[in-house]
Amino acid sequence: MHPVKKDVRALTKEQLRQFFESQGEKAFRGNQVYEWLWIKSAHSFDVMTNLSKEVRAMLEAHFVINHIKVDQMQRSSDGTIKNAVRLHDDLVVESVLIPTSKRTTACVSSQVGCSLDCKFCATARLKRMRNLNPDEIYDQVVAIDNESRLYFDRPLSNIVFMGMGEPLMNYNNVLKAVAKITSKEGLRMSPRRITISTSGVPKMIKKLADDQVKFKLAVSLHSAIDEVRTSIMPFNENFPLSDLREALEYWYQKTKSRITYEYVVWKGINDQLKDVKALINFCKFAPSKVNLIEYNPIDDGDFKQADEEAIDMYVRFLEQNGIVVTVRRSRGKDIDAACGQLANKS
Repeated sequence: MHPVKKDVRALTKEQLRQFFESQGEKAFRGNQVYEWLWIKSAHSFDVMTNLSKEVRAMLEAHFVINHIKVDQMQRSSDGTIKNAVRLHDDLVVESVLIPTSKRTTACVSSQVGCSLDCKFCATARLKRMRNLNPDEIYDQVVAIDNESRLYFDRPLSNIVFMGMGEPLMNYNNVLKAVAKITSKEGLRMSPRRITISTSGVPKMIKKLADDQVKFKLAVSLHSAIDEVRTSIMPFNENFPLSDLREALEYWYQKTKSRITYEYVVWKGINDQLKDVKALINFCKFAPSKVNLIEYNPIDDGDFKQADEEAIDMYVRFLEQNGIVVTVRRSRGKDIDAACGQLANKS
C-alpha cells in the first residue's frame, strides 16, 4: 500500500518551507513552489522550471496537485460560457462566465450539490455530496479568468458565489478561497468585487460580520412573508425571517456595507401588492438594493415567471420608497446556465 499523497495546496507557505528544510533543502524553495501554485496556478510540478529536476521529482514523490479539469465548455448565444468542472474524485460542479460590455463575472460553485432544499432550484435536487476545497473554488476562478482573456480580451472583473451550493454551509473553505483570490500572493482581486450569495443562515451571517469580511453580501430572499418563503424555501422554518433580519441588522452595524436582496417574482406565489409591501418593510432597517431576477424554469412548471405588470409594480413601489432596484434579465438560458439551473445535466 502506498501512502496517500497529500495535496500540496493544502499546505501554507510556512509548511512548504518546513518541508524543504526537513528534506535538507533551502527553505526559500517553499516560497518558489507557493508562487507557482497560487500566482501562476501551476497544475503540475513539471512546469516549475526554476526548480531542479531532482527537486521536482521529490515533490512528485510526496505530493499531488488535485486540480480541476474543465470537462465540457458550452457557449450561449448571448456569450455566456458554462463550464462542467471535473474534480479530482470525478464529481462534477458547474461554473459560469457572464460577459457584459464593461465586465466579466465568474459565477462559482462552493459545494457539490447543495445542503438546502429550495424548491425552485435545480441544484437543490442533488443532495450535497461534499464541500469544495479552497483550491477547487480558486481553480474555477482561474479557469474563467483564462476564458475571459481568451474570448473577450480582458481579465475577469467580478466574482459571485451563486453557483452550486450554499457558501455559508462551507464557511471556512469559502473564506480561505477568498483570501487566496484577494491575496498579493494569489490573484490580487479586490474583495469589493466579490459577492457571496446566501439563502440566509443567520448564525453564519453574524460570523461574517464578526470576521470583518470585506466582500459584499447578497441574500436570496424571494419573499418577506414567512409562510410564503417557507413554501418555496422549506429551511426557512428553521431560520425564520425575524432571525434573518436580526442577523442582517448585526451585519450592517458591524460592516456598514449595503445588503443586496436577490428576488424572483413568480406568478401566483409572490406577485401581489401585499408581497411588495412586506419586502419594502423588510428592507427598511439598512441601506439595501433589490435585484429582481427573471425566473428560469427547471422542467416541471410549478413555478412560472410573473407577468410584466407584477414586475413593474415591484419596481414602482420600491423606487417610491427610496429602495434601489434593478431588473436582471437572465443570461445563458439556452445552455441551462442561468440562475437556479445548474444541475449537471451533462
